[in-house]
Amino acid sequence: MADTPNDQANGLRKMTTPPRPVKVIAIASGKGGVGKTNVTVNIGVALASQGKNVLLLDADLGLANIDVMLGLHPQFSLKHVLDGSKTLQEIIVEGPAGLKIIPAASGVQKMAELSPAEHAGMIQAFSELEQHIDVLMIDSAAGIADSVISFTRAAQEVIVVVCDEPASITDAYALIKLLSRQYGVEHFHIIANMTRSVSEGRELFNKISLVCDRFLDVNLDFMGIVPFDDDLRRAVKKQRAVVEYIPRSKSATAFMHLAKKIDYWPVQKQPRGHMEFFVERLIQSSLEIA
Repeated sequence: MADTPNDQANGLRKMTTPPRPVKVIAIASGKGGVGKTNVTVNIGVALASQGKNVLLLDADLGLANIDVMLGLHPQFSLKHVLDGSKTLQEIIVEGPAGLKIIPAASGVQKMAELSPAEHAGMIQAFSELEQHIDVLMIDSAAGIADSVISFTRAAQEVIVVVCDEPASITDAYALIKLLSRQYGVEHFHIIANMTRSVSEGRELFNKISLVCDRFLDVNLDFMGIVPFDDDLRRAVKKQRAVVEYIPRSKSATAFMHLAKKIDYWPVQKQPRGHMEFFVERLIQSSLEIA
């Protein structure tokens, strides 16, 4: 069937409209068990509920968590995009408030092992989505695995989630140290999770900041806290995001506040702010680490 004038006009607009900048944010933690994925999901839902087009990439290649956390049952993952059987659009599942999710590609070989054709296909797949995305959030694996380094280096902003445990603080510092000394990442946003008060969260931030100021050349930003909240636990048991399940809860209020902070972050208008540039950086970073 021949294209209608409307189809042709839309196609022409896509070809001539310059790519819209996208905020690319990686969320990391030094260790597991600090609630990083829960923080990522709820901030993503909060941003989506505030009218942003949010794409959440489950980048824990070994352990898919986001679909479980939201009670979703995706049939396909990034693995099917890489082998050419599905487009990126076809594997995306929709979560609360219109949040779009790219399911984890469990068992996929490391990025560095992808063929040139797969590299090109991945860049193309992401760049085709660019017109529709305001924020790309990347839920990376815990720790300092190669994939974590690749994703955080490729992102524009890095959020580190910590809780008030010695191991969490030590491992968060180790992650920041590695990214800053070996890969030139200079700016980190810190979220204190599961705290009893803002002052306790600030105290936790100060512990990390004190060591970083002494030994590293980095800039840390205290984003805020997520408080201990029984409502959050209830939401997790129900496989729901607390910001839509119990929106008046203490934790939901905190997530909405954090989302508003992210909304105020400037969008990079130079090439680094575009989606295909993110994917190119991701692949290049993976090759350098391998």
